[in-house]
Amino acid sequence: MTTLVRADTYTYSTTYITDKMLRSIQYIVRESGLNPSKLAGEWECLERGIREWLGTHDLEAVTLEVFSPTTGRLVGRWDFDIIYGYGSDGDGEMWVDTDAIRYSIRKAGIWPSHCEYRVVTTTKPGRPEVDGWSPTTMLSTDGFVRHSIGTTIGAVGAGTATAYWRNTQ
Repeated sequence: MTTLVRADTYTYSTTYITDKMLRSIQYIVRESGLNPSKLAGEWECLERGIREWLGTHDLEAVTLEVFSPTTGRLVGRWDFDIIYGYGSDGDGEMWVDTDAIRYSIRKAGIWPSHCEYRVVTTTKPGRPEVDGWSPTTMLSTDGFVRHSIGTTIGAVGAGTATAYWRNTQ
């Protein structure tokens, strides 16, 4: 008699990637001099949307935008671009490169503590609706330069290419 066990590894991957992205954003917020309590209050909604859209392959990117509350202008930004098909060789490995993120936080610098932030997603048209999420427009990156870190989160079927933006003025 043969017993066959199949695990839906992509479901595990979506949960893993969602958790590691949000924890990375939380770490960036805290270590960049901002208060992470807002993120903690939105955690459940963020988790629900990111996990749903990763699962349907509609998520293209998760972005942390940091802005001045008085001018509404961008102060800094971090992008987690989704790579579908990453780690599809079947090895089942899941990992996160916290050292690359930690190093890049030091390079990006500390933001003024009065700054506000928000987490924004870029999704494909026609994606499923998720409670608590609504359309928005990204802040302008004029005067900023994008610095690629590389792949920072990997799992079976998906990963993230991470970058941060710094003001050049």
